This record gives sequence, structure tokens and C-alpha cells, in this order.
Amino acid sequence: MTESQTPIRRVVLASFIGTTIEWYDYFIYGTAAALVFNKLFFPELDAFTGTLAAFGTFAVGFFARPIGGLVFGHYGDKLGRKNMLVTTLVMMGIATFLIGVLPTHAQIGVAAPVLLVVLRFIQGFGVGGEWGGAVLMAVEHGHKGRRGFFGSCAQAGVPIGLLLATGVFTLLNSQLTDAQFLAWGWRVPFLIGILLLAVGLYIRLAILESPLFTKLQEREPERPAPIREVLTKYPRNVFIAMGARFAENASFYIFTVFIYAYTKDQLQLDRQVILNAILVASAAQFIAVPCFGALSDRVGRRPVYIFGAVFTALFAMPFFLLVKTQSPALITLAMVLAIAVGHAAMYGPQAAFFSELFGTRVRYSGVSLGYQLASPFAGGLAPIIAALLLKWSDGNPWPVAVYLVFTSLITLTAIWFAKETVNTDLSDEDN
Repeated sequence: MTESQTPIRRVVLASFIGTTIEWYDYFIYGTAAALVFNKLFFPELDAFTGTLAAFGTFAVGFFARPIGGLVFGHYGDKLGRKNMLVTTLVMMGIATFLIGVLPTHAQIGVAAPVLLVVLRFIQGFGVGGEWGGAVLMAVEHGHKGRRGFFGSCAQAGVPIGLLLATGVFTLLNSQLTDAQFLAWGWRVPFLIGILLLAVGLYIRLAILESPLFTKLQEREPERPAPIREVLTKYPRNVFIAMGARFAENASFYIFTVFIYAYTKDQLQLDRQVILNAILVASAAQFIAVPCFGALSDRVGRRPVYIFGAVFTALFAMPFFLLVKTQSPALITLAMVLAIAVGHAAMYGPQAAFFSELFGTRVRYSGVSLGYQLASPFAGGLAPIIAALLLKWSDGNPWPVAVYLVFTSLITLTAIWFAKETVNTDLSDEDN
């Protein structure tokens, strides 16, 4: 396999920091949607409908992600991974900053939620191309026997992005009154994004292109449309990646977004308790994701992924039982187990696993399609489905737990039909 001329540590650091920044941008929207957007952008709706509307704007980003995956996957396979990573980073950073200065419904009326949806779409469009490029830069820079670990280091940017986003909201929540937070405090996390953008650009511009792509470009400077090729050559693998995403994606946004609305509306719990629990869980997941990635290098991608899906299914109801105790310690324990064990076991090997499903000619398109096509139906709709199920059951969370079990069964089915990929040669176009 072709080795990188850029030190692997620098490549991994660039992927990690860039991913951290992009997901920080993405996560602060989810937190704000759960906490304040119903009041700021949908004040004329009742509390429940306003929450659904806020979650609806959150879901818009997920429906934009497959489009971004298609576009950036296409050009990433034709023009290079690095170019697309810089473009997506700028797109996300600017959209996030503009949300921070967006007038509310009280200031410009119905135009406010319309503009919010547009900016959320841009966020989703950008992150749709981000993930594939970031993990490929880590995975394609050589080191066959450690692809799971290096790919998971890029994945570890996600919990750190969540940690930063939650940390900023936690700090603001502790220093501001509810009125101050609602008036202007919620804007601060979005405005900070512009500073993080500058840091990310500096780091990403310093690395070289993926050696596998560079070699392919020298050998075949002109190639047909990669999207068409991936759909004709790898349709089964696209569906496997989509199915593998369901439990991972749905559980994550139920545990980190829907949980705010559930504990606030049903348990009247102080939001600081959940913020603190997610902070601890994010820190634990930051350690767990690379550990599970490294484990997949030793025992294979499938066993680790299957463990994560099974754990998520079995822990679905215990999670809500622990949260219902309203004990901060037990809630934190529930969050750590859900995110740093169940979710991390699926997310750790995912970067290498998906990359190994496709050849270099279409790898960016393939991983982006598989990853992002599932996002609207798994992660995007999860908070809305969970809120509707909770309403139907008069506040009892058992239907939400059943929903998590259902998504886990989808993932287990997909992984069951997948081949083990840990020994795949990424330079082989027939893998």
C-alpha cells in the first residue's frame, strides 16, 4: 500500500481538529434547538408544537447531508480529498456564524425561521461532504494494520465537538439568567465558530493530498462519474453502510438532543444536569472511540460493531429508567454507558469499515453515500419520532426504547450480511 509523505500524526491531527470544529458547529445547533429555538423562532406555537418545529429545523440539516455527500463525494473523487475538506470547513463556519447574528421572530417575523432553515441546510450540506473526506485522509495515508485506530482518531473529533458545544452552553447557563440566555447568550456559541474556522483552515491547509488518490490521479487523470460507478459496482455495500448507520445515528441524537426536551418537559429537570452528564459522557467517548477502533484492528470490524448494536438495544430501557430517577449521578452513568460504550463501539470502527467497502476511484462517493443517505431517516427524524412517541404514551419513554431496539435490529441485519473487511488492501480496486 502507498505510504504518505506527510507524517501520519500530522494527518490524523488535521482530520481530528477539522472534524472537531465542523461537529462543534453542528452540535451547537442541536443544543440550541432543544433549549431555546422554539421560543425564539416559533413563539406563536404551543410548547409541544414549537419543540417539534425546532426539531424540524434540526432535521433539515440531515436531509441536506445526502446532497452534500453526493456533491462533495463526486468532486472529492475527481479533484481530491483535501480540496473538499477546506471547502466544507469554510461553508460550515460561515453558516454557523450567520446563525449567531440571525434576527429572531420577534424582530423580523416569519422570515426568521425561513432564514434559520436556509442556514441549517447549508450546515447540513457542508457536513455531508466533511465526514467522508476527513476519515479518508486518515485511513488512506497508509498503515494498513492500524486503519481502525487512525480512522477512529478522526471520529474522536465528534465527541470533542460535542464536548466543546456542551461546555460552552454549560458555561453560559451557569453565568447567565434565563432571560439573558434567551436574549443574547445563545448566540455566543455560534459566534465563536468563526475563530475555530481560522484554526481549522490553518491546520488543514498544511497537509498533503491522500497518497492513494495522488497515485490514482497520476494513473487515470480523467475518470467517469464516480457516483454512477459506485451505484453500479457497489450497490450492496452502500446499503450495508446505510443499515449500519441506523442504530449508531438514531441513538446518538436521542441521547444528546431529544434528552433535553424529555427531561425538561416530563421531569422538570434543570438543564444543567443533562449538560453536565453529556460533558462527562463526551469526555469518556473521546477515549472510548479510538480504543474500539484499535480493537477492531485486532478482532475485526464486525464483532466490535455488533457488540455496540446489541448493547444499545439491551440498554435502551435501562437508560430511561436511570434518567427517570432524576439522580445526577445515575443520569451521568446512563449517558456514559449509552454514548461511550454502545455508540462508541459502533462509531470507533466505522471509518475504516466504510472505507474498506469501496475502491479508491469511488471511495469518497461511496462512504459519503452510505453514511449520509441514512442520516435523515436515522438521526434527523429520531428526535421528532421520539417526541411523538412520548406524546402518544403520555410521557412514558418505553416506546422510545422500543424504537431504539428497532434501529439496532436494522444495524445488526446490515452487519450480519457484511463481509469482514479488516484485511482489505485499499489500493486494490476490486475490494
